[in-house]
Amino acid sequence: MSAIINFSVDLNKLKDLPSFEGKNGAKWINLSGYVNDESKFGNNVSIAVSQTQEDRLSKEPRKYLGNGKVVWTDGTIKTASLEETVDF
Repeated sequence: MSAIINFSVDLNKLKDLPSFEGKNGAKWINLSGYVNDESKFGNNVSIAVSQTQEDRLSKEPRKYLGNGKVVWTDGTIKTASLEETVDF
């Protein structure tokens, strides 16, 4: 493990967001977390609804959901790699 990040999310903002259905009727939503080099009000992480390529190209604003902070790190954060296919 290379980091622990705590988030606070405004649950009222989760209504009417794009979601998809997986196995057994589970509902999922894609989120993105952003770790910043600088902090504001003791937070250096934000969380938003993931954007599609079309959203990014058309400069749609991010749907911000909340913020957080890195509370522990060993100094190394690695990118994820696809190891297996996951069927939601």
